This record gives sequence, C-alpha cells and structure tokens, in this order.
Amino acid sequence: MVASSLSTPRLHLKPGTAWSDAYTRCTQVAPEAFADDRLRNLWGGQWRRTGEPLRSVTPLDGSPITGPPMIEPEEAREAIRATLDDHKRWRDVPLADRKTRVSAALDAMDSHRDLLALLLVWEIGKPWRLARTDVDRAIDGVRWYVEEIDAMLAGRTPLPGPVSNIASWNYPMSVLMHAMLVQVLAGNAAIAKTPTDGGAACLTLACALARREGLPVALVSGSGSRLSGALVRAPEIGALAFVGGRSTGGQVAAALVDTGKRHFLEQEGLNAWGIWEFSQWDLLAAHLRKGFEYGKQRCTAYPRYVVQRQLFDQFLAAYLPVVSSVRFGHPLAVAHDDDPLPELDFGPVITAEKSAELAGKIDEAIAKGGVPLYRGAIADGAFIPGQDTAAYVPPVTVLAPPPSCALHHAEPFGPVDTIVVVDSEAELLAAMNASNGALVASLACDDEALARRLSSEIHAFKVGINKPRSRGDRAEPFGGRGASWKGAFVGGDHLVHAVTVGADPTERLYGNFPSYSLYPDA
Repeated sequence: MVASSLSTPRLHLKPGTAWSDAYTRCTQVAPEAFADDRLRNLWGGQWRRTGEPLRSVTPLDGSPITGPPMIEPEEAREAIRATLDDHKRWRDVPLADRKTRVSAALDAMDSHRDLLALLLVWEIGKPWRLARTDVDRAIDGVRWYVEEIDAMLAGRTPLPGPVSNIASWNYPMSVLMHAMLVQVLAGNAAIAKTPTDGGAACLTLACALARREGLPVALVSGSGSRLSGALVRAPEIGALAFVGGRSTGGQVAAALVDTGKRHFLEQEGLNAWGIWEFSQWDLLAAHLRKGFEYGKQRCTAYPRYVVQRQLFDQFLAAYLPVVSSVRFGHPLAVAHDDDPLPELDFGPVITAEKSAELAGKIDEAIAKGGVPLYRGAIADGAFIPGQDTAAYVPPVTVLAPPPSCALHHAEPFGPVDTIVVVDSEAELLAAMNASNGALVASLACDDEALARRLSSEIHAFKVGINKPRSRGDRAEPFGGRGASWKGAFVGGDHLVHAVTVGADPTERLYGNFPSYSLYPDA
C-alpha cells in the first residue's frame, strides 16, 4: 500500500537550533567565557576556570546541557571583595562615560539577540517568540534608562558598595540583566549569582559582552544556601536585590535584619482575577489566552479566578474554549526544515521535578475534594517522536480547591488554574486576598465605580479593572503588598533611587520596610 501524501509529517528539531549549535556559537563569540567543556565564572574582570560544573539537563527533552560552575563560599567572598574594588573605581567614572559604555554593551547584545534567545529556549524552555521578547525587553528597557538617567540621578550618589543580585531563573535578561545594567548605569558595580535551574549560558554571554565594554559586572554560580553568607551578609555589599519564592525570600530577609543594608526582595503571591457583575466575555477571553504565556511561570501570572456564582456558567463558556485551545510542546520542533519555529503558548516547566511536584499538588487537591474541571493531555502537545516529555505539564483547572491543600493558598508556578465560586462581595475579597499580599490582581466588573471601590480592598500592589496588570517597563513602578515584597520598590525613579543615596539622610524610599510602608501610585 502506498502511503498517503497527505499524512502528517513527523516533527523534528529545526536545523541549526541544537544545543551544540548554540554552544559552539558562544565559544566563537566569547571564548574568554565559554570553554569547550564548561562555563567560566567572572569576577575582578577575569573569567576563571573554577567551580564544579553542575550536571544539567534541558527541560525541552531531558538531554544534557552545560551547567553552571558551582564555586565554594571562599571563592564567593573573593568575588565580593573584587567587586568592591570594581565599585570603588566605577563610582568615579563620569555619567557620560557610563552611558556610552552601557550603550555599547546593549548594541553588542542586540547584535547577538537571536543567540541569547536560543540559549533561553534550551535553558529555561521559553518558546521562541517569548525568548526573543525577554531579550528585547532587557535591551530596550535599559536604553530608556540611558536616556532618562540624568534627571533620576540629580543630587544622588552611588551606594557605598556593590549591588548583589540573586534572582529566579524565569527572566534572566529582562529582570536580572536589566537590573544589573541599571545598577551599573547609576554608578555601582554589580555581582549576580546564576540561577541554578537555568539561564547560566545566557547570562554568561550577556556578561561577557558587558565586561568587554568595561562594565563592572561579576557572575558567579553556586548553591544559594552555601553562598548566602557572602552574597547576602558580606559587609562589602551596598544593597541586595532578590527575586524568588517566599520561603527562600524569608530566609534572606531574616539574614538582613541586623545589617541595615539597602534591599528589595520580590517574593511570590497568589495573584487573583475576580469576576463580579460582569458581561464582557469576549474581552476576558482574550486576556485569558494571553495569561497562559510561558505556562504561567512568571511572577505576574494569574492562577486564581474568583467568580460570582450567578456568573459561573457564563465564565465557563468563555474559559473552557480558551484552556482547551492553548498550544504547548517542544519550542524548536518543526515539520519541515524551512518552517518557522512554532507559535506556542508554552513549552515545558523548568524541570521534570517541578512537573512531578505540580502533578502531586493537583492530585492532592482533587483527592481532598477539588473538582477537576479541565485536564489536558500530553498527547495534545506538539512533540518530536520519542522525545522525553517529563518536564511538560498540560493545562489543568481545579474548581474549589479545599483550604487544606497547597493549591488553595500558594502560587503553582505552572499551567494550573484554580477557581473559587463566591456569593458576596466579602467572600470575593477574602478569596482574592488568600495569600497575604500579592504583586498584581485584576477585577472584571462592568460598573467601574463599584470596581474601584472593591479594588481598594484587594491586597495587591497593582489592581487592573477589566485588564491584567504586569511588572511593567520603564517608568512604571513595581512592588508588592504584604508578604509578597520586602524593601524598596523598583521601576523608573524607584529603581534608580533604590541603588543610590540622596542628599537627605532622612530620605524615606517607597517600599515595605520594618518600620513603615510607603506606596506610590501604581
């Protein structure tokens, strides 16, 4: 029998996009930072063949990739001392020179935009479009600061020591590298710990390009618990920037209590979207679809929907077609060599262990009484035949997760939604405030006056009305309420002020501090 010419072609890796292709290009672009067999750590202006490389695998298909070189605490202390020396030299560099050098580094990153993005695809599983967006947001965002920094620095000086950065793996460029470059632009040296779960190669390339332009950046890898003494409590540090979960963030905050160091700690919160007296379902459906980008592995994702009982049937009519149509799979799989890379909502979660953890939380919620409203299947995804799919999680929706399960009160950080049905405004607000503070929230409501009254009681830094809120770019402030944020807020003037010192010794920054909280208009 002759096979049909209309049969579906088997997916395969697009030529030129293999991990080996990306890594070879890195060794050609920045041989000082990339050895054939390992990454190097950077401090004191030198790339160092030190640290034990971590055995890492990509979430795309479980195959080996080059992992971060894990250093010991004494080396971290050496790196901090060297970064302080960098800081002392850099803080006297004129602003015009700093702007020129930062701009040159941005130009270099822009010229290697697609390589940086491809590294993000392999290391953290971002689909191609979202990986390129992460790189673009870092470059474009810092260019804005270059244009605006003069006014932001009026009457201000750099910190007494460098800024130490510890960030999660999900946005290596648009959050971590962006922050480091603004810190440098403001007159500080910056040191970062590579996220252990992903982003080492991307950050190594970005830092190599920055260091070539004379920027005082350092990059080290290692266990957070082993290096925290140096990267959090070292007396040389002028400020600590942290992005991560509440458990680790709480430990970091505790370590800072008696140091008096400048800090900004972004922690997770259960961001909720409330639906009350609402009828604009087409509008909501568009927002719901976009909300699945990157499998909701971001700090401003909305994994909780709080729905008025009388609207529940209409909500489902809008929600279920969206959740059942999201596209996921291998971000580099194509049917034909010349096909463009696929347009996916998300690829894998960060690790196979995270996938298993989410499966356990879903099973727990259902076993304790939650209703499995929707469960996708791995077969719905677009994969290369025979590939490892252990890190992929199809979308799941659980109705009424019981209070005793983890999904009731914590952010899942994956493509898992929970829905809570309520009958009164008081229940709506209580359900939306379940996590003792959040970064963002939204309220879908036809009556704008009612929405604004309700939003004033939602415990989130930013509250959208009939639209989502995000971290924001450029001048837009960002922070959190309650346990979701500690220390100074960031974004625009707030970020620059957080890493500089004003002339007034009694200056009170916007943020959440032990003795006060001060909020800007968000």
